[in-house]
Amino acid sequence: MLTMTKSECLPAFKEALSLQHKLMDSMKFTFYGHACFMVELKGKKILFDPFIRYNDLAKEVDFDSILVDYIFLSHGHEDHVADAFDIAMKNDATIVSNYEIVTWFQKKGVKNTHPMNHGGAWNFDFGTVKYVHAVHSSALPDGTYGGNPGGFVVESDSKTFYYSGDTALTMDMKLIPLTSKKLDFAVLPIGNNFTMGAQDAVLAAEFVDVSKVIGVHFDTFGYIKINHAIAKEVFASKGKELILLNIGECIEL
Repeated sequence: MLTMTKSECLPAFKEALSLQHKLMDSMKFTFYGHACFMVELKGKKILFDPFIRYNDLAKEVDFDSILVDYIFLSHGHEDHVADAFDIAMKNDATIVSNYEIVTWFQKKGVKNTHPMNHGGAWNFDFGTVKYVHAVHSSALPDGTYGGNPGGFVVESDSKTFYYSGDTALTMDMKLIPLTSKKLDFAVLPIGNNFTMGAQDAVLAAEFVDVSKVIGVHFDTFGYIKINHAIAKEVFASKGKELILLNIGECIEL
């Protein structure tokens, strides 16, 4: 039987403890295309703006294998909510969005919901989420008024990030570093035409005081196809990193 002395055991224990802390502090981020992504935080799976089965570029994603605890919806447009109902019903997941969107899903039979509005925050079991302002439009797939569009600041003991949702550049973004913990990264649209392009998104990164940005809302259809190299150079010229993930790609943050 292998035995260890106290002097040998202590470094091994410290290494194991350090690894455990590292795992607790990390966040798994999976990109499903367009503006849809999942983060795994404190044992919870949180999906944002699910638009998968209707995205021709996401045909390789195994939709039925997606398991979630929460679904956060930034606004009501079809390219952000198309798969929300089916995923919510299959997983008994909680839909979180503004009051109008939540009410719409309640009427469709979704039982677990949580309404929010701009400036409000709530302590969930994985961390605190604040619903913040976005400059865009919002109507649900059947034409129902979708309330005001928004974004989310997610704060936890390990990672804190900002997902802007679909938005133009706005001075309100400067309020985020004044009212939240230091952000580890931001998730920003970069496709232009309907949202910010790279030039405005890098200013948004400066406004919210982040150096690492994960780009979303690009390439899905003709209006928002981008040159990846040019977009990355725009960020690099300002000393910032733009991460463009492949659909289905997963990284640790």
